[in-house]
Amino acid sequence: MALDLSTLIQQNDKRIVFLVADGIGSIQSGPNNLTELQQARTPNLDQLAAEGECGVMDPVAPGITPGSGPGHLGLFGYEPTEFQIGRGLLSALGVGFPLRAGDVAARLNFATLDKQGHILDRRAGRIHTEDNERIVKKLLDKLPPKIDGAQIILQTEAEHRAVLILRGKGLDDHVADTDPQVTGVPPLTPTATSKSAAAKKTAGIVKKFVQQATKILAAEPKANGLLARGFALHTEFPSMADRYGLQAAAIANYPMYRGVASLVGMTLLETGDSLAENIELARKHWDEYTFYFIHFKYTDKTGEDGDYEAKVRRIEELDAAIPAARSLNPDVLIITGDHSTPSKMKGHSWHPVPVVLWAPATIRRDGVTRFDEVSCVAGGLGRMPLRYLMQIALAHAGKLQKFGA
Repeated sequence: MALDLSTLIQQNDKRIVFLVADGIGSIQSGPNNLTELQQARTPNLDQLAAEGECGVMDPVAPGITPGSGPGHLGLFGYEPTEFQIGRGLLSALGVGFPLRAGDVAARLNFATLDKQGHILDRRAGRIHTEDNERIVKKLLDKLPPKIDGAQIILQTEAEHRAVLILRGKGLDDHVADTDPQVTGVPPLTPTATSKSAAAKKTAGIVKKFVQQATKILAAEPKANGLLARGFALHTEFPSMADRYGLQAAAIANYPMYRGVASLVGMTLLETGDSLAENIELARKHWDEYTFYFIHFKYTDKTGEDGDYEAKVRRIEELDAAIPAARSLNPDVLIITGDHSTPSKMKGHSWHPVPVVLWAPATIRRDGVTRFDEVSCVAGGLGRMPLRYLMQIALAHAGKLQKFGA
């Protein structure tokens, strides 16, 4: 039986900051056969490593490549294989859509298709959000309001991403993704992943929606197709307040990450245009919360684009913001990622993520002096599942009582 941390929680005013560099982990590549972290100039992250304790952690389990949802749930201490959720729900919550019981949500990617209907670009050249809004309006104007009794609701997320919500009776989220995750092949046909009548009905609705939407988008120069994934029924999770006694706040620019934060009960704060601005927003609200999740997307985005040099620059941007994060004077500061995104692989990977934990009052230094995937292996935290990071942070913040007599 797993330990119920809520039975050990004790309240105090100590503060924890998780600064999450999305997709920060990598593998050796580039001109010098180094990871992007090894290649980047990171004096501030290295100082944290020298003053703190390091390790590497598996977002789900060794060898398992996580999506962003499971990766972040692991970060927040939720066992990803127990608390499973589709990307669609996170996207819908992230854009603030008022979901109802029975709604099915899916994440959409606008994509570029060739004349044969094969995928050229799964992200439609990362079209501007303004183009996305125009295309969503175009679809809503031309699509029927309902397909087989289900209301069709679309909402822009950001860039090439949008949200599909199906609202009606007798719907089910057991529908397979239509995104094959590769180019050069056609989108997959929506199919039910269970034998239930509701799943078959929902898959049929999605199939008709995709067919009609693709015809409407045919003349678009980039976004002439769409890919759906992460079908999910509206679900509620136990909050971080209930599990850990934390008053938690999230500062994240991208809707998906705001969605997962909302799902675990975090208050969504306003955001700035840069990591430095977002750290200052945490300072502005410093007296209001005891846990801060600050998200930095661009280490993941550049990795997915296969741009080694750009990822190096983004890591250096992260490093430049570390003094400001330290100046908040948190009792616990953790820098890590939700998964690895090697630019060489142009996507998420199963490699463990590096972690540095900085807690001046309670830390046991381990001798690591560089923050990178290779150096952190020798750290005192060792290698463990990412879900344990939250309880380690709670311990260093003095928020866990002794277990047993």
